[in-house]
Amino acid sequence: MQDVLLFIDNIFRFVQAGSEVSALLGRMPSAVGYQPTLSTEIGTLQERIASTRKGSITSIQAVYVPADDLTDPAPATTFAHLDATTILSRGLASKGIYPAVDPLDSISTMLQPRIVGNEHYETAQRVKETLQRYKELQDIIAIQNF
Repeated sequence: MQDVLLFIDNIFRFVQAGSEVSALLGRMPSAVGYQPTLSTEIGTLQERIASTRKGSITSIQAVYVPADDLTDPAPATTFAHLDATTILSRGLASKGIYPAVDPLDSISTMLQPRIVGNEHYETAQRVKETLQRYKELQDIIAIQNF
């Protein structure tokens, strides 16, 4: 039995390489410039990072998000295959808050009552609701002070 810890320093490089190969093969890019096979290629790569009876693979992947747009097809497709995402915020970092983890954008598929227990789950939900309300109020305050 062997357990593996896999670090991918920037999965976006994989996407860029696929886009370049696709262009060389003469394939029409999607509306935002990515290869038409983006979803399939990311899916194939992520599915290979799987635990078996002979061992486990834990993967930590850095994902570049172009223009901080979490809906960009490359990061969005990658995130769909991950169990958890920790989003770092430029806004929090500019305020000197480190680590600059944005708890509203960060997610985990493990944050479920059957896994973490009802009390933990409910507390996490209340914290997210409070932070979301704070964020909404900050937007209102910023508009009024402008």
